[in-house]
Amino acid sequence: MGINDAEIRRQSEVYSKVQNLMHCVDESSLTEEHRKQEKKKAVGIDGVNKAAYDKQAGMNIRSLVERMRRFQYKPLPVRRVYIPKANGKLRPLGISAYEDRLVQGVMARLLNDVYEERFLDCSYGFRPGRSAHQAVEFINRSVMAGKVGYVLEADIKGFFDNVDHEWLMKFLEHDIQDKNFLRYIKRFLIAGIMEGTELKDSDRGTPQGGLISPVLANVYLHYVLDLWIDKAIKPRLKGEVYYVRYADDFLIMFQKEQDAGAVMAVLPKRLGKFGLELAEEKTRIMPFGRYKGTKENFDFLGFTFFNAKMRNGKYKLGVRTSKKKLKAKKQAAKAWVKERMNKPVTETMTQVAAILRGHYNYYGVSGNFTALNAFYRHMRYLVHKMLNRRSQRKSVTYDKFDRIWQYHVPAPLIKVDICHWSPKTV
Repeated sequence: MGINDAEIRRQSEVYSKVQNLMHCVDESSLTEEHRKQEKKKAVGIDGVNKAAYDKQAGMNIRSLVERMRRFQYKPLPVRRVYIPKANGKLRPLGISAYEDRLVQGVMARLLNDVYEERFLDCSYGFRPGRSAHQAVEFINRSVMAGKVGYVLEADIKGFFDNVDHEWLMKFLEHDIQDKNFLRYIKRFLIAGIMEGTELKDSDRGTPQGGLISPVLANVYLHYVLDLWIDKAIKPRLKGEVYYVRYADDFLIMFQKEQDAGAVMAVLPKRLGKFGLELAEEKTRIMPFGRYKGTKENFDFLGFTFFNAKMRNGKYKLGVRTSKKKLKAKKQAAKAWVKERMNKPVTETMTQVAAILRGHYNYYGVSGNFTALNAFYRHMRYLVHKMLNRRSQRKSVTYDKFDRIWQYHVPAPLIKVDICHWSPKTV
């Protein structure tokens, strides 16, 4: 049968609760999800990759559907590994078993269809047709054309590890009337984590690295923050309020300082009710915007926002790559280039071009050309230095390197205009 996205969205729009989701997790939808899986994806504790599963995919998927129908299917624990971060610390990463990825992929798609009709416009992360750039544009529009005078910058401590399962299931039950579907979500939540040879319980949090985690996170914060701010907080405040969330990162901008203080006072209690905690060292209120003219700035989604002026002296919101992110990018680039010492020049240049294009695609927002150029020049310096070191006879002249570089590597390019709006849209 497969998934009829339009029908599920229509049902979600018309009815208070959506029914009959589990029957959409069938051979057709699971086969489609199998086709979408990456071939080189790391394997979970089952040791199965796409190629191995594909040898008898039809039989495997029929067996999976039958086990799900009989409630004999139980997700395996997630394999936890650690990958190094640019700051020297380690980031935990969860790798699901292959069949679990298939089931989660289908269920995540169903949840997206249910909740796209229910989520508010303030959330931008992990939603179809939405992006971090739209969140950045919203901030720019709010500051430039709204009445922003204060910013509440907040951070939730270890959000994905601290989602309360009971509250999450209550939120889902509020919108979904399908016990079997919810039963399998609960099974994913409590499947456990395998770290080395040690099995750890997962009585809190969402499945690490799971395809279902982003939408479950959005459901949780839709109820904990989005609806609360929209329905309970905004009507009680005296001035304008502008709220934006991307996954577990959120920002609240206020017209009046007393409103910012009032929200700051109740926010920890609100989060605490649902098992969450603010990171106090990363949470603050600051004066900001055209009416303040301060030197304060704040980071959000890898960008730093600061007060600036145009050439004619008028106010503008400055946006640049955050120093923390730029430093991390440079450190990662240095480590990567070092590994290319004995690789073919053409292959290296092709990959350098791909790295820079990816950087431009995310950080190439209007007003951020200086930071783009800084990363471009840093990458150019690293590659030139590496080629000189590996040359045993003579160094690569600047002119020769320049010709190679110009042929392969794209110059810094602004890709996203975050200013294409009018004051009427605020």
